[in-house]
Amino acid sequence: MLVFAAAAIATLIAGVTLETTGDAASGQIGLSGVLFGATVLALATSLPEISTGLQSIKQNDDDLAISDIFGGNAFLPVLFLVATVISGRAVLPQANASDIYLTALAILLTLVYAIGLIFRPEKRILGMGTDSFIVLLLYIVGIGGLIAISASQP
Repeated sequence: MLVFAAAAIATLIAGVTLETTGDAASGQIGLSGVLFGATVLALATSLPEISTGLQSIKQNDDDLAISDIFGGNAFLPVLFLVATVISGRAVLPQANASDIYLTALAILLTLVYAIGLIFRPEKRILGMGTDSFIVLLLYIVGIGGLIAISASQP
């Protein structure tokens, strides 16, 4: 229990530090906070899932990789409840256009993979499954849309 508590506190401190330095870095390189968060910070905070996924694939344990990614996606919306409890007010009504856009994009990407899991396409495009190729294209287009939304917001 002590090791878990210490690790949780270290993770909390690292998260606060990441947010603070991320905000400063986004300002220095000229990216909006939303775009920086949706790309650079998202990559940084996904490193545990990436490393777990890569190792589980190396060990031929595809179930672990899939459940780790989808489990994280299923749990993260619960953080809206935590944010509401901590702030004392509902946070979702305060969402701006870029937040709603990112949420819709995440739902769409997850849906493509869910459909891929159901239908199991055999076709490969550039060495990846059809669903992964579609997700890559949607992500690129989605980031373009996020840039447009960020540019239009004050």
